[in-house]
Amino acid sequence: MSYQTFDLSLEGHIAHLQLSRPEKYNSLNQAFWREFPEAISALDGAAKARVLVISGKGKHFSAGMDLEVFSKPDPDMFNGEAGRRAEAMRRLVMQLQACLSVLEEVRMPVMTAIQGGCIGGALDMVCASDMRYCTEDAYFVIKETELGMTADLGTLQRLPQLISSGLARELAFSARKLPAREACSAGLVNQVFADQHEMLSGVMEIAQRIAIQSPLAVTGSKQMINYSRDHSMADSLNYMATWQAGMLQPTDMMQTFAAKMAGKPPEFEPLRAITPPLSDN
Repeated sequence: MSYQTFDLSLEGHIAHLQLSRPEKYNSLNQAFWREFPEAISALDGAAKARVLVISGKGKHFSAGMDLEVFSKPDPDMFNGEAGRRAEAMRRLVMQLQACLSVLEEVRMPVMTAIQGGCIGGALDMVCASDMRYCTEDAYFVIKETELGMTADLGTLQRLPQLISSGLARELAFSARKLPAREACSAGLVNQVFADQHEMLSGVMEIAQRIAIQSPLAVTGSKQMINYSRDHSMADSLNYMATWQAGMLQPTDMMQTFAAKMAGKPPEFEPLRAITPPLSDN
């Protein structure tokens, strides 16, 4: 399936989504907000991809929300009865939040490869991914503050979980650029590469390492790490034990041991595809 705002490919259990509007600095237009969650959910549902890499074509990863979204607002958005207007605005923001939260919800790990600017809504996106990598020229900006609004799609909630609270507050309050090396030392990105070619090569190498692991073990790890972020230690350990009680089966471990004895890589059964409830599949 083709998309207007990005290219999507699948090779060797690695899905690669490339933002494909470099002439617009890969800004996130209205079509993106429809296509992106649909494509990510479809990837997860098919269960063929075991890891997803998101990158952007051109000089910049993404300039964030496209100006067309602001220049062509719903004429009713700021009109009408105040309570109903506020309820509609809240619902709209939650719908946009869900478009990016899908990255946390899918079973596969999500890696983002960032060059140049990662601004506003793009930072919301990468904060929702599992791992972030960037080039020397990359920088990150909570641009919304400078535009006179509060960032509302997840950065203010996720960024303090990734870097120190004090630095997250500084970036949110000042809207200053966070350069690549500082982002790496702060823990926002895992590694800084010299250029985009080197970055994509390095990220794909890591993705390949992930793709050859047991998909059940990998998705279990993602589930547990995300759950632990939002729950107490006691609750997280309890959930871990409950998960293992159901998911820890000998199949993949036996496959691993047999493959090691045979001197070849193991071949794991994929996760089940997600089908609609009560479907014929």
